[in-house]
Amino acid sequence: MATLQTFSSGADNGSTAEGLKPTKLGGNVAGLKSTPKQALDTHGNVFNVPDYTIKDILNAIPKHCYERRLLQSLSYVFRDILAMTIIGNIGYRLIPLVENVYARFVLWSVYSYLLGLFGFGLWILAHECGHGAFSDYTWVNDTIGWVLHSYLLVPYFSWKFSHSKHHKATGHLTRDMVFIPYTKKEYLEVKQKSKISEVAEETPIYTFFVLLFQQLGGLHLYLTTNATGQPHKDHSALGRSHFNPKSPIFDAKDYWFIVLSDIGMVSTFTVVYLWAKYFSVWSAFINWFIPFLWVNHWLVFVTFLQHTDPTMPHYDAEEWTFAKGAAATIDRNFGFVGQHIFHDIIETHVLHHYVSRIPFYNAREATDAIKKVMKDHYRYDGENMWKSLWKVMRSCQFVEGDNGVRMFRNVNGIGIKPSDLTEN
Repeated sequence: MATLQTFSSGADNGSTAEGLKPTKLGGNVAGLKSTPKQALDTHGNVFNVPDYTIKDILNAIPKHCYERRLLQSLSYVFRDILAMTIIGNIGYRLIPLVENVYARFVLWSVYSYLLGLFGFGLWILAHECGHGAFSDYTWVNDTIGWVLHSYLLVPYFSWKFSHSKHHKATGHLTRDMVFIPYTKKEYLEVKQKSKISEVAEETPIYTFFVLLFQQLGGLHLYLTTNATGQPHKDHSALGRSHFNPKSPIFDAKDYWFIVLSDIGMVSTFTVVYLWAKYFSVWSAFINWFIPFLWVNHWLVFVTFLQHTDPTMPHYDAEEWTFAKGAAATIDRNFGFVGQHIFHDIIETHVLHHYVSRIPFYNAREATDAIKKVMKDHYRYDGENMWKSLWKVMRSCQFVEGDNGVRMFRNVNGIGIKPSDLTEN
C-alpha cells in the first residue's frame, strides 16, 4: 500500500470548476503530509480535505435562489401526474390490441418504465416537500409530501426525519443515516461470518447479484431494518425500522408523526387492494406495482451514486465538519431524464447538501455559484451512470485510513491495495 508522508498541498493539481482532476500518484508515494488534511483515494489520487467554511458557501449563493414559488412547484406535480395519466390512458387501451405476444411484452415493459420515470419524478417532489423546498407553507409541504410518498410506499414523516439527520451528518461515519460504508474491521467481521461471500466476493457474478438485490429490494430493506444505516446493535432489525414509532432513529416527539406515516402505508395498500378487486389484478400490477419497483430502483440508483464513489471521503468524528461532509457528495449527469423528469436531483446534489431548502428549479444557478468557492473540491462525473454503478460497486467495498479521513478500498484488485486484511 502507498505510504502517506509529505506532499505539497499547494501544488497545481489540474482541477477545474467542472470536476475533480487530482494529481495521479503511481507506485509508492513519498512526500505526502502526515496530517488529517490529505489522503489517497481508491486510485491513488491525492484528496485534499476542504478548507472553506459553510459561511463562504452561503455568502456565494444569490438570495433569489432561496425563493420558493408554490404555483411553480405545484405545476410540476400536475405535469408529472398528467404525463402518467396520458401514458396510462393511451397505453392501457392500445397495447392489448397488439396481437403479437412478444411485441405486447415489449410495449408493456416500455409502458411501465415510463410510468416509473414520472413516478420517481413525483417522489422527488415529495422529497422537496420534506425539506421545505416546495413552498413557504409547512402544511402544504407536509400534505402533498405525505400523499405522494404514501402512494409510492415511502413513509413520509419517517423518511423526512431520518433524511434530515442524514443531511446534518453526511459523510460522518458514526452519525450519518444511510449508505454508511464498512470500516475495514467491520468488513472483516462480515467476511468471516459469510462463507459464500468469502469464496465469491471477488467475482463479477457475485457483484451482479448483490447489485440486483440492492436495486430491487434495497429501499425497503433500509426502511424495514435500517440496513446501511447506523447499526443500533441494542435493537432488533424491526426495532430500528422506519415503521416503528419507538425506533432509535427518531426522537420521542416524532411518535405520532411516524404513526401517521404508517397510516399512509396502510391507506395505499387498501387503495391497491380495492383497485385490483374492482378493476383487475393486471391493472393494479402494470399501473402501480411494476412502476413502484422502478421507483424503488431509481431511488437506490440515484442516492447510492450520489454518496458512493472512489474519490469520496468519509470522516471520523474528530475530523468531520458540516462543510466537509456536504462536499462528500457528487453530481452526475443523467441527460434529458435527469434534468427534465428527475428534476435535477442528480445534477445538483452537492448544492442540495449545503442548502436543502433551495428549490430544484433554482439549483443550477446556485450550483454555479458554489463551484467558485469549492473549486477542485466540487465533484462531478459525467460518465454514463450505468457504467458508474458497476464500477462503484466493484471498487467501493469498505473504507480505511488512520488520520480521520477514510477512503474507499476493495479486495477486487482495483486501485490501491488495502492494508493487511488479516488484521483483527
